[in-house]
Amino acid sequence: MHRPPVPVIDLTLWSGKDRTARNRLAADVDRSLRATGFLLVSGHGVDRQLPARLRAAARTFFALPAEAKARYVQPGDGGGWYGREQVTTAASEGTVTPPDLKEAWAAALETRTGRTDLLPSHWPAEVPHLRPYVREFADRMRAVSDTLLEVMAAALGQPADFFTRHTSHPHGNVLINWYPATDVIGPPAPGQFRIGPHTDFGLLTLLDRQAGKGGLQIHDDATGWHDAPWEPGALTLNIGDLMQRWSGDRWRSGRHRVLPPPTEAPNEELTSLVYFHACAPDTLITSLPAPIGRRQHETVRAGTWMRAKLQAIGPQPEIQ
Repeated sequence: MHRPPVPVIDLTLWSGKDRTARNRLAADVDRSLRATGFLLVSGHGVDRQLPARLRAAARTFFALPAEAKARYVQPGDGGGWYGREQVTTAASEGTVTPPDLKEAWAAALETRTGRTDLLPSHWPAEVPHLRPYVREFADRMRAVSDTLLEVMAAALGQPADFFTRHTSHPHGNVLINWYPATDVIGPPAPGQFRIGPHTDFGLLTLLDRQAGKGGLQIHDDATGWHDAPWEPGALTLNIGDLMQRWSGDRWRSGRHRVLPPPTEAPNEELTSLVYFHACAPDTLITSLPAPIGRRQHETVRAGTWMRAKLQAIGPQPEIQ
């Protein structure tokens, strides 16, 4: 069966003056988001040392004893540490699986009264570089995301600020997922994943990931589950449920999962750096009408939608 391709798009084409190249880029984005909801993004301009620095700092934190990490459990304060098997991501789509095989550090950019804070307020003293690296990563991913939203607006024939007028004040989230090796956590239970099958909930997700045998898989209707393509230095993009609604189901929220630790590579451990780009919580999401959209959904408030989705999967940072 034919498998829809996941193209690599070169974002430097968007900043150039070649209108034909810009139009071709927007068309490629539209085509892939209609087929799978996924893209690989090159030419994003992010210093390759930044993910390496952040990954190393996060790995230092995850290597701390459990009692030390437990001091940083603070879901009511915008994030912090989440221990193993505390989240069951597949529950968001109604799929029954054991809890996810991962630990995570969560942080949130939140703007109130004109000031942008990086939450949680309590960061590990044992790893002083973690907070500034997370902040730098969030700032860079936010800039790339807004550029991508401009491309996506063009792909829908909308003004350049159609999406970004709602993202001028940051409300994004950073999630650092650590997937331990089998020799650390033991063999997975039947049907257990590092992250269970799901779609993301918001606008778009940017992922800096490591290639692995127990890595990311995406789903398409024609061929089912298959390994997500990976390119050195490229970011993985997928859109979420809110963007699918906003596009009137023209685009699809990409269903995906992360495989359990592989039996043939029991020492494999991976760390994924995830940025969730969000619009202002009071943004009303109204589906684009035909001929752009394919289905008219009920208008929803972005923050209310996100809160309901997050409550379904387990303890999470607060979303306003």
